[in-house]
Amino acid sequence: MLFESQIHDLKMLFPWVRVRHEQQALRSLIEQRRRMLTEEEVTAQSALIMSQLEQMSAFREARTVLLYYPIHKEVDLRPLLTKYAGQKTFLLPVTHRRSMEVRPYDGEDMMRKGRLGVPEPQTQTYRGAIDLIIVPGVAFDHHCHRIGRGGGYYDRFLSKHPLVKKIGVCYTFQLKHDIPHSLHDEKMDRVITPQQAIG
Repeated sequence: MLFESQIHDLKMLFPWVRVRHEQQALRSLIEQRRRMLTEEEVTAQSALIMSQLEQMSAFREARTVLLYYPIHKEVDLRPLLTKYAGQKTFLLPVTHRRSMEVRPYDGEDMMRKGRLGVPEPQTQTYRGAIDLIIVPGVAFDHHCHRIGRGGGYYDRFLSKHPLVKKIGVCYTFQLKHDIPHSLHDEKMDRVITPQQAIG
């Protein structure tokens, strides 16, 4: 009978298993670092990212934008929801067991916590065109690869919208030179940090 360490070594021989293992290790480190941010740091760093995003033609020209609701001190772009109310249609994700749909944001009164504990809109499913997708992530790299929370919801959703512009947002410490990735991990078109935009 193989010992647990030997089984682990055998698993590491398979590239996709090794990538997932490396991603999980990086995910744990970065999520721990992110949760140490103060609310003041989250607000200040998020404002810098929003300022860059608002200057981009992809955002200025977009009429329908898929945003996200931040948890665990992720980059907070919620001020955009009120600032551009009436000018743009904002969508937010709603997760199911293995899939993700999107629904229009219609105010905080229409938000309820979903199956993953993330607030989700209680509006009707949106099936129209999306002009821009702003994507959260645990880590990104200079080649616009992304590591998400681990559920694969965004990768599956983004694979169905290959022509829509995708912009990842993150704090500076979440941006690495290279991160482990597989063929199923969807790349971003651009990545924005408080200091720079890549892509």
